[in-house]
Parts: sequence; structure tokens; C-alpha cells
Amino acid sequence: MGVFFNSWNDLGRVLVLGVMGYIALVLLLRISGNRTLSKLNAFDFVITIALGSSFGALILNKNVALADGIMAFTVLIGMQHVITWLTIRSNTLKRVIRNEPSLVYYNGEYIKNSMKRSRVVEDEIEQSVRNQGYANLEHVGAVILETDGSFSIISQSEKEGKELDIAGLKA
Repeated sequence: MGVFFNSWNDLGRVLVLGVMGYIALVLLLRISGNRTLSKLNAFDFVITIALGSSFGALILNKNVALADGIMAFTVLIGMQHVITWLTIRSNTLKRVIRNEPSLVYYNGEYIKNSMKRSRVVEDEIEQSVRNQGYANLEHVGAVILETDGSFSIISQSEKEGKELDIAGLKA
């Protein structure tokens, strides 16, 4: 019987803590601002996974009290703010925590070293180009793999209109 159902008390606990934990997590995320919910880089992804794990533990682990779960949420979101604050002020820490954008296609050529380092294949670049409305790479001047894993597409006309600053990009 324990595999399918333990008790009504256990179900009630999951319901109450699930609702209260969810409300607490949403309020903390709203207080913390848009940064917590932005497109994810590696650091933000880890925080998101840790928040989900903490929420799951709060709901399902009988040894975790609501206050413990809320404290875990607060610590994780607080650490995200501390690390973000520090990376704004320290270029060394920024290089350790954040990725740099990578130039993966430029002037009709794939940048193989950058693609290999970023673990990107030509098909992914071509798919991102199609997703941006280009039939092929003919009218694309550059493709940049951004720090959040998305691709930025720069058209030939945009590239010709202004000099593309690739100095800050890993090639």
C-alpha cells in the first residue's frame, strides 16, 4: 500500500507546503527582480536547478520545514545577487563566472576553433539562421554564440553599414 498511498496527512502536507512554498518562491523571485528570471547563463542555470531541488525537497521530505525551505530559497537568490554584484565590480571574477560571446561564423566562413571550443556544429548555426528568417548563410555576415547559448545573427547589410566589433569576441 505504501507505494501508491501513505496517508491523507502526507497528501495534506504536500498540498499545504506546496502551495505555501510556491507562494514564498514567487514572492522572493519577484522581490529579487528580473535578473533572476532572465535568459540563463551557466551560473543562473545552476541557481534555477538548485531552487527546483530545494522546492522538491520542501514538498516531499518530511524532515524539511517550511521555514527551512524558505531559507534555502533566500540563500540561493541572495547568493545570486552577491555573485552578480561582485562580477560587476571585478573583471577577474567576471571571467571566472561568465562566458564570453564567441564568433562562430564570419564573412562566409565557419570559425572551426571557436565552434569546437563551444561544442557547436554547422547544423546548429544554420538552424539559428533559418529561425531568424534567412533561407541560408548567403546574406549573413556573422553569427555569434551568446553567453546564454542563443545565437545572434548579423546580416551582411548590417555588417557593411557598420564595422563589426569582433575585438571583444572569442574567435
